[in-house]
Amino acid sequence: MADYQAPLRDIRFVLNEVFDAPSLWASLPKVAEHVDPETADAILEEAGKIASGVLAPLNREGDEEGSHWNDGEVTAPEGFKEAYQTIVEGGWNGLGGNPDFGGMGMPKTLVAQFEEMMQGANMAFGLAPMLTAGACLALDAHGSQELKEKYLPNMYSGVWSGAMDLTEPHAGTDLGIIRTKAEPNADGSFSVTGTKIFITWGEHDMAENIIHLVLAKLPDAPKGPKGISLFLVPKFLVNEDGSLGERNAFSCGSIEKKMGIKGSATCVMNFDGAKGWLVGEENKGLAAMFTMMNYERLGVGIQGIGAAEASLQSAREYALDRIQSRAPTGAQQPEKAADPIIVHPDVRRMLLTMKSYVEGGRAFSTYVAQWLDIAKFAEDDDRRRHAEGMVALLTPVAKAFLTDRGLEACIFGQQVFGGHGFIREWGQEQLVRDCRITQIYEGTNGIQALDLMGRKVVGSQGKLYELFAHDVASFLESNQDNAALKPFLEPLAAAVERLDDVTEHVLAQAGDNPDAVGAASVDYLDLFGYTALAYMWARIAGAAAKQAEGDSSGFYTGKLKTARFYYERLLPKTVSLAEGIRSGSGSLMALAAGEF
Repeated sequence: MADYQAPLRDIRFVLNEVFDAPSLWASLPKVAEHVDPETADAILEEAGKIASGVLAPLNREGDEEGSHWNDGEVTAPEGFKEAYQTIVEGGWNGLGGNPDFGGMGMPKTLVAQFEEMMQGANMAFGLAPMLTAGACLALDAHGSQELKEKYLPNMYSGVWSGAMDLTEPHAGTDLGIIRTKAEPNADGSFSVTGTKIFITWGEHDMAENIIHLVLAKLPDAPKGPKGISLFLVPKFLVNEDGSLGERNAFSCGSIEKKMGIKGSATCVMNFDGAKGWLVGEENKGLAAMFTMMNYERLGVGIQGIGAAEASLQSAREYALDRIQSRAPTGAQQPEKAADPIIVHPDVRRMLLTMKSYVEGGRAFSTYVAQWLDIAKFAEDDDRRRHAEGMVALLTPVAKAFLTDRGLEACIFGQQVFGGHGFIREWGQEQLVRDCRITQIYEGTNGIQALDLMGRKVVGSQGKLYELFAHDVASFLESNQDNAALKPFLEPLAAAVERLDDVTEHVLAQAGDNPDAVGAASVDYLDLFGYTALAYMWARIAGAAAKQAEGDSSGFYTGKLKTARFYYERLLPKTVSLAEGIRSGSGSLMALAAGEF
C-alpha cells in the first residue's frame, strides 16, 4: 500500500489557479487581517507534513486496535494521544476560530484543505478536531459572552475538545421527538437528564476536558423541533478561575462496535442531572445547531474526498507496478513476463473515474468553502445574502454527492487490486469501511437529497437554484471566445439546460403530488452533482490550458485529458438520471407494503 502523501500540488493549483483564493481573501477585510499567500502556503506545507508524517502512520494501527472502554473510561488507540498533542501544539484546532478568543481566523477555503489532508490521512482521528471545530462554531455564534470567554480559548487551543450530542435511541433524523430533559436550577444553570447515542469522541483520554453541546427540552417546551434547546455540558465543571472542578453527572455507558472508523470512540452518553448552561435562546436549539451544520456537512463531504484520494494514491501505485497479461495493442514491456495493469482499458476506466471524482470534488468543496467565506465575512449585505443562498443550496450536494462518489472511488480502488484489495494488508478494505459512514452521519444522504429538492429548490420556488444556474451561465458567457474551452462549453450548457428542465418539471409536479419531491430527490441530487462537477472541470480546464504548452511534468496536460474523460464518460449519466426523474412517482409508489 502506498504511504499517504498530502496532495499539496493539486491543492495549491485549486486554491491559486482555479479560484484565485488570495484575491478573495484580499476582498474580505476581516480575512485579509490574518492571511496572505505566504502565510497560507506555510500553513499548507506544515499541514501536509502532519498529515503524512504523523496521522497517516497511525491509521491502520488505530483501525486494528480501536478505542477501549473500561467502566466508563475510554482510551484512544496507541499513538493517538501523542498525535493529538501535535495538533494542540500547532494550534490546529483553532485554525478557523474567532481571533477574539484565541482562534487563528483563517478562511474556510484554506481550512478545508487542512481538513482534507487530515481526513485522508486518518479519518478516525480527524473526527476529534472536526467535532471540536463544530462545537466551537455553534458556541461562538450563539453562546453568551461569558460562555465564550470561559470555554472557547481552551477549545481553540485543543486543551479541551468538543462533542455534539444530538441523536437518541429512538430519535435520529426526527429530533423533534427527543426525550432528554433540562430542568432549570436556581443559579441559572440546568440539570440535563437523558441518553444520547452515536456521540463521536464523546469520551476519550486525549484532552483534559470534553465540552458537550447537548440538545434537550425544557419542561414547558412546545412539541416537536420548535421545543428543542441547546446546552453546554462539560465533562469537568470549570471553576471561576478557569481551573477544572468536579466531574459532572454523566458518563459513557459503552462504545459501539462498528464497521469502520474503529479508531474513534462512538459513545453512548448517559446524563443523570448533569449541570449545563443554555446556549442561545430557549427552544431555538435546533437553529443554533444548524449554524454549524453547513460547515460540518461540507466537512463530511471532504472526508469522502480524503478517503478517495488515499485510495487513488494506492491504486495508482499498484497499477503501475503490478504485472498481469499483455496490453491489447501488444507488449509494452517485453523484457518482463507481463505488462503493468495500467495498460488495460478497464483499469484505466477505474483510475480515471477516481481521479475525476477526487480532483473535481476537491474543486467543488473549495467552491462551496468560498461561498461560506463570503457569507461569513463579506461587509456588503447583498453579497453576503447571495452567498448565504448559495451555501444553503450547495451544502446538501457537497455532503451527499461527494461522499457517494467517495465510496464509489474507494470501491474502484479496491477493485484495481483485485483479490489483494479484499484483504487487510493493502489498506483498501479499510478505506471502503471507513468511507461508508460518511453517507450516513450528519444527516443521511437521502435526507440531504430531500433537503435539496424539498426545502431548497421547491421551498424557494426555484429561486435558490437560479443562483447556481446564473453562476454557470456567467462562466459560459465570459468564456464563449476561449478556444481552449470550446470542447467543454457546449456540453456544459446542455447539462445545465437539462438540469433547468428537470427542476421546472419537479416544481410543476410538487404542487399536486405529495410524493413528487421524495421520488425525485436522490436522482435530482446526483443530476445536480454531476452537472456541478462538469462546471468544476471546465474551470479546471480553463486554468490548466494557460500552462499546458510546454508542460514537461504532465500536470496540466493531465488535467485537460481528465476533463475530457469526465465530459465524455461520466457527464452522460445526467441523461439517464433526468429520464428517471421525469418518469414520476407512479412506479415507485405502486406496490402495497405487503407486496415487497
